[in-house]
Amino acid sequence: MNVPNEEKLLQAFGKRVAEVRKSKGVKQTDLAERINMSVVTIAYIETGKRWVRLATLEKIARALKVKVRDLFPDF
Repeated sequence: MNVPNEEKLLQAFGKRVAEVRKSKGVKQTDLAERINMSVVTIAYIETGKRWVRLATLEKIARALKVKVRDLFPDF
């Protein structure tokens, strides 16, 4: 089984979050406001520069009206 390294996993996760956000028609600024985070933090998550805590992951999913598992890419 080929397990992606941490950097690739971060990038894939961030890309997926951005895809879901965009598919819902939500701007980074709107998401940041909904979950009480800075736009910079959202950008860091979406570019794979920052992991999120479980509580933040749940907030993102709730704000985008998806299940947490929908924020993870298929490997």
